[in-house]
Amino acid sequence: MFHPRRTLRALLLPLAAGLALTALPAQSAHAASTLTNAGFESNGTGTTTPTGWSTYSAGGQTAASFTEAGGHGGSYRLTHYSASAYKVETYQYLSGLTNGNYKLTAWVRSGGGQNSAYLALKNCGGAEQRTDIPVSSSGWIRIVTPVAVTNNQCTISINSDAKAGNWINVDDLTFTSGTASLPIKGSDVSSLAKSEAKGGVYKYSSGTTGDALAILKSAGQNYARLKVWVNPADGYNNKTHVLATAKRIKAQGMKLLVDFHYSDTWADPGAQSKPAAWAGHSYSQLKTDVYNHTYDVLNALKAQGTTADMVQVGNEINGGMLWNEGSTSNWSQLAGLLNSGYDAVKAVNSGTTVALHLAKGGDLAGTRWWFDSAVSNGVKFDVIGLSYYGYWHGTLADFQTTLDDAATRYGKPVYLAETAYPFRLDSKDSHENIIDLSSELVSGYPASTAGQTQWMKDVASVVEAVPNGRGLGIFYWESTWTAVTGNGWDPTDPSSGNGWENQALFGYDDRALPAMAWLSHR
Repeated sequence: MFHPRRTLRALLLPLAAGLALTALPAQSAHAASTLTNAGFESNGTGTTTPTGWSTYSAGGQTAASFTEAGGHGGSYRLTHYSASAYKVETYQYLSGLTNGNYKLTAWVRSGGGQNSAYLALKNCGGAEQRTDIPVSSSGWIRIVTPVAVTNNQCTISINSDAKAGNWINVDDLTFTSGTASLPIKGSDVSSLAKSEAKGGVYKYSSGTTGDALAILKSAGQNYARLKVWVNPADGYNNKTHVLATAKRIKAQGMKLLVDFHYSDTWADPGAQSKPAAWAGHSYSQLKTDVYNHTYDVLNALKAQGTTADMVQVGNEINGGMLWNEGSTSNWSQLAGLLNSGYDAVKAVNSGTTVALHLAKGGDLAGTRWWFDSAVSNGVKFDVIGLSYYGYWHGTLADFQTTLDDAATRYGKPVYLAETAYPFRLDSKDSHENIIDLSSELVSGYPASTAGQTQWMKDVASVVEAVPNGRGLGIFYWESTWTAVTGNGWDPTDPSSGNGWENQALFGYDDRALPAMAWLSHR
């Protein structure tokens, strides 16, 4: 992306930008190979240019950058703030680096509202790498920015292009060998087959009509998620349709996550109803039902050359599944059902990853209680998936705390199994949207294409920052569920509407939305 202002700055301030330093005595650069004063503890309060750092503002607004009390780790932090609009950069130039992969880690907070606020690694030899500072006015959030250093130098940069009264806090930076990434960039497309059958159309942002999966792939999607119901009333999201859509997913070169609900309809923390065909079955029979159903669907996928890459044994099973026999009020029975599913997955293909999926991604205590219980009851699993919707499940800082804790406490990779955000509030159909009031939104994230895009960038940053590389990635929930008559929420009622079309990744004009940009994260 071309930034005229940044280009002009580089021309005016070659030293500050870390350019042409090889022609000058080393001491002129005041550079080191390690970060100096990375916790802003050296100067107390009110220092515009902290020890080791430089400050630049094209508009002469360097006073908008200053140290003050209230650090993340120590006593002080860096703040960008002014009562009037401002643009300011606080930066530090490192030289004498050994070429290789590096990772900048920082703790940040922000009140939001800026034109842009981000950390950057630039002049490192390749493309500038940025991580936006998420909106979090209370809890500190850890973000990472990876870069490949190829010219033995790098500039660490903290940037604000802000409106009057906007602020950020930054503290406790580290710049170390290592990298970070987001291997899974996916979305749930369970609604797609029925949408198309009922006349749903999908377009590229240009307006050209295309295959929804091809459009998502072109935006960077590399994984798709499909739910499986046992015998749904509408005949969709069953074995037959999952097999057909899986062929299309694999033909796009994407991987496949199969999400077993073990129900004929929606399974979530509030409802885990048994399929009608299994009603009245004993616990022992239910274990066999889970095994046979799981094996049957996955083996059929394998037989047609579209083996599942990951499988969720249950969907949002905070309260267990197959109630009442598989409720969390009887953990030994729930464990038996979960292990029955696990065994079936591995019997079809030992390389398929088995995930356990809870909702309420900001609930640290609840997540710990559930997985502690699972582990103590011998439940087998490979990875942990959490749903996290910011308007329901706590703050971004709550989500980071829970996700990090799950990865560390259980030594497993973690992923964001479901998230979404509205790009507008009004409905396209007559059905009321689930999120349709500004009072329901996450502070700092408007119901706009820009707000939706920023939300996805920021949750991606939280997953990317999970320690020890255990953040696997994200699935956006129901990217293709646009408002199409006949493709409503209730499989038993063809006239039911869709309460989610304002959170799809295709707009009311059927065009791909800007938020798809997160699919090409790094």
